[in-house]
Amino acid sequence: MYTKKANQILIIGIIALILAVFPMVGTACAIFGLIVAARNKNARTLIRADVGRGLSIIALLINIVAIIYLILFKQISHTPAWLMSLREAFYATKFYSDFENNFITDNRYTFIRKGLGVTFEVTFFAVLLGIALGVVVALIRSSYDTLKEELKGGFGKAILFILYKICGIYLTVIRGTPVVVQLMIIYFVIFASSNNKILVAVLAFGINSGAYVAEIIRGGIMSVDKGQFEAGRSLGFGYVRTMAFIIIPQAFKTVLPALANEFIVLIKETSVSGYVGLQELTKGGDIIRSRTYSAFMPLIAVAIIYLLIVIFFSWLVSLLERRLKNSER
Repeated sequence: MYTKKANQILIIGIIALILAVFPMVGTACAIFGLIVAARNKNARTLIRADVGRGLSIIALLINIVAIIYLILFKQISHTPAWLMSLREAFYATKFYSDFENNFITDNRYTFIRKGLGVTFEVTFFAVLLGIALGVVVALIRSSYDTLKEELKGGFGKAILFILYKICGIYLTVIRGTPVVVQLMIIYFVIFASSNNKILVAVLAFGINSGAYVAEIIRGGIMSVDKGQFEAGRSLGFGYVRTMAFIIIPQAFKTVLPALANEFIVLIKETSVSGYVGLQELTKGGDIIRSRTYSAFMPLIAVAIIYLLIVIFFSWLVSLLERRLKNSER
């Protein structure tokens, strides 16, 4: 019964999000989904119901914004007198005057929109680079810790030892210096002749994130019971196959929520990209401030956007953690 209700809540949430293009209908569907979720609290223990409820909330917020826009700004051929009075009263407020000056005049809202796209672009590729670097560094460090007793000298142990020390220096330097300093060194020193600011930002944030991802993954690998290594060896697996088929899958499941949180942190860290002239979200708000000489509204708008992004991804991380806990039972 609970599964059936959970499926209903999920379907209603999806439909409400699709119907967001029709604000009145979408709002009614979103409210209906929330009512169904509230009346079936036991079904909300299932992830599908939680996702459906979250989609209904998102759809409701989108529809509320759309309705407010239609009421205050949409041109209607036969506008009712009450609506004209409401609009005139709103247009006369200082809030609208500041809003128009900061976002509508000269289409200044496009600085925010374009900046948000750049923020997501840099974050996405920096996360991929950070995970790739983190996995390599974590495997080198954990392999040395595991095999240093078994490898009795030789070329292989010397190479592994050198790589281990290089990784140690990388972690010490990257985690011991501010990300904004690393960004400026890469842009003004290493890539001084390059004009590709997005590439520079991706490299800077990816290299910085890789140091933290490496320790997250290494912690996950070291948390796997040593008996799993012995079990792999007893099955005839070598070290590489044991790591690939037994250890890493278990470790990855453990560290996945922490990696997702690193993604959230990285989104906020990209706000310092403006130091090298990259027009990301924060820089977009600052450009508006420099043109209107009004700091409150553009910076508050940027803060709200970051907050909504973090809330959304934190919700996804909580769903992921619940899913992993349920799969362990």
